[in-house]
Amino acid sequence: MPTQLSRRSLIRGITAATAVTALATGLAACGGDSDAATKTDTAGTVTVGQLSNGAAKETTLKVSEVKSISAELPAALKKSGKLVIGSGTLPSGSPPLGFVGDDQKTITGSEPDLGRLVAAVLGLEPEVRRSTWENLFIGLDSGKVDVAFSNVTDTEERKQKYEFASYRKDDLAFEVKKDNTWNFDGDYESLAGKTVSVANGTNQEKLLLEWKAKLAKEGKKPLTVKYFQETNSIYLALSSGKIDAYFGPSPNLAYHAAKTARTPQATRIAGQFSGAGESLQGLIAATAKKDSGLAKPLADAINYLIENGQYAKWLAAWNLSNEAVAKSEVNPPGLPLTNS
Repeated sequence: MPTQLSRRSLIRGITAATAVTALATGLAACGGDSDAATKTDTAGTVTVGQLSNGAAKETTLKVSEVKSISAELPAALKKSGKLVIGSGTLPSGSPPLGFVGDDQKTITGSEPDLGRLVAAVLGLEPEVRRSTWENLFIGLDSGKVDVAFSNVTDTEERKQKYEFASYRKDDLAFEVKKDNTWNFDGDYESLAGKTVSVANGTNQEKLLLEWKAKLAKEGKKPLTVKYFQETNSIYLALSSGKIDAYFGPSPNLAYHAAKTARTPQATRIAGQFSGAGESLQGLIAATAKKDSGLAKPLADAINYLIENGQYAKWLAAWNLSNEAVAKSEVNPPGLPLTNS
């Protein structure tokens, strides 16, 4: 079970230089074109950080099927010989989590790479399919996707339909223009009068809307929440002053702040918050349809990678070592149904 943390320990600053990756272009919607170059490189190896245009340190890892773990797979999946991995990163990519590589066709990023490593342990051929965030879950519901490796936060609401195998800490951040002096210290009251963008259907949206409701109930200045279809539009709005801040996953925002540091569009990280709310460390998890029978073999595969060192090397390749977890857990406590 993840450690229960105090508000003070959860809210910690991060520097923009902690993440590396490259921006992406879109491919096809869920169930459409998939990545044709996601195979295990040679027998017993998987290369992470490929085709990232220098954004990650390309690293070849030794990893082969572990029979005792692959034996846990549902019979239909074993028969298919393939693990279809969902990546909810259309239309413009979500660096460093998932984006199109410098060959303009291969899906790269930290999340697809972990999916490939897990597939190797399970003795399955990985196939990565990109979609919008909303269609990621439609793909799971319909069976077109076996598992999502796409920065999905473990939440109690999602457990009504999905099962989880955790693999990374989930921290969120606020990004603002570099000359903006506002900082988020964990007190939602500091959001009064602000205009903030957030992605629809995410746990950060859930947190933000709860804070908005609290401010309204208390008669404070309103928090305005704005939505955009793609990341580029968010940053245009931020640079033009149409929004005060963007609330999203820390790795993405830290990368963008580092990339823009010496440009007229420079931004900075103005505060951080756990993706599971005030009193619980958020966790990112491999996500499968509830009662699919996948959560345990996924967790066992991730724990094998942790115990044998490939997990640490995967994180290091993407400069995400500070998000490591000690072990993968099946359906650990997640963002509560309400934080009100």
